[in-house]
Amino acid sequence: MRRTIPAVLLTLTLGVAAGCGDGGGGGGNSDKANAARGPINIWLSNNKEEVTWGTAMVEAWNSQHADQKITAQEIPAGTSSEEVIGAAITAGNAPCLIFNTAPAAVPQFQKQGGLVALDTFDGGAQYITERTGGTAEQYKSPDGKFYQLPWKSNPVMIFYNKQIFAKAGLDPEKPPLATYDEFLAAARKIKSSGAAPAAIYPAPTSEFFQSWFDFYPLFAAETDGKQLLDKGKAQFNSPEGQRVAEFWKTIYAEGLAPKEKYNGDSFADGKAAMAIVGPWAISVYGSKVKWGAVPVPTSTAKPADQIKTFSDAKNVAMYSACKNRGTAWDVLKFATSKEQDGALLTKTGQMPLRIDLSTAYPDYFSKNPAYQDFAEQAARTVEVPNVPNSVAIWQAFRDAYSESVIFGKKPVPDAFSAAAEKVDQLAAGS
Repeated sequence: MRRTIPAVLLTLTLGVAAGCGDGGGGGGNSDKANAARGPINIWLSNNKEEVTWGTAMVEAWNSQHADQKITAQEIPAGTSSEEVIGAAITAGNAPCLIFNTAPAAVPQFQKQGGLVALDTFDGGAQYITERTGGTAEQYKSPDGKFYQLPWKSNPVMIFYNKQIFAKAGLDPEKPPLATYDEFLAAARKIKSSGAAPAAIYPAPTSEFFQSWFDFYPLFAAETDGKQLLDKGKAQFNSPEGQRVAEFWKTIYAEGLAPKEKYNGDSFADGKAAMAIVGPWAISVYGSKVKWGAVPVPTSTAKPADQIKTFSDAKNVAMYSACKNRGTAWDVLKFATSKEQDGALLTKTGQMPLRIDLSTAYPDYFSKNPAYQDFAEQAARTVEVPNVPNSVAIWQAFRDAYSESVIFGKKPVPDAFSAAAEKVDQLAAGS
């Protein structure tokens, strides 16, 4: 599965880097750089479909801008993309643009002085909000500025194996998965019938980001779109958060999901009947698995068109080492134009964070109906909060979740209450 943020991001404790340059807050150097044009370097994800898109995008730009050419490369190898980017910020040699910036890493990169506020360009904030709509608000930093352009998302849903469901005596075309009670009943039937060893198999490991693929999508759905924090205060120690946690606790307590790490893809291997995944999974599983997709469950079976989920987005940021920021800003707009967003959608199956996505590319969705549900879901996504100590906050939550939900060593209310207190302190910067 395409999970690119390992726990090593926790090691990004690099201080504010000396010599990183002006972070885009204004002043003479920033204004001069914002107006400067010339060659720029960019980094792309090492995902082969994205590299194909990026190579074509660069060729299209370079054919029209001989004096402002882009040089593109994949993000250099390292323990994680985030560690490599953090080190480049410290060294002052980050590229102008990185088309693989994780929202959870933005607060740390910003703290390092490594990012340019896109609002400093004429019409910058307006371009972002007009392209992305109201969803863009989630990507603002606490100072109200955009240090990242919302680029593409992989809104997560429940994939289920139709053959396993049929084997368990469940309707493979209209699976009973809308409520927690229905989901649990189906999961028990899968397990008791022997149709699959596990009903679902989220990673039970302790990395901070794993909660984005078990607790957080259901929390977003149950709360009508709340983030983990709101105005610096934890939101998960609430009736909704408790309901989600108790749902997952039941799944683990009854052995419907294993507590051991699986080395491989449990859904592709037929070890699990369900998985929480984004649209990237369509091409990965393809004809290997006869799959269906439904929204994540809620306690009360909310209508599908009202359910929100985790975005699993990757964005584009401009880095303060960039000298020719005028060109970089023009390239950023070019690369996120309607034409290029359409090319990204076609080549990768990932959803551009663009308003009215379904109506913007009707031909694509007509020819690729499997992606239609994800396109509609992309308009209802929840991002990780853009707050100081973001990774430490998620780790504090994950530790409490693992202890109480997965391993049952502590009552959920006690674990969540203690975690909320710690998270509030971290969000306050302490």
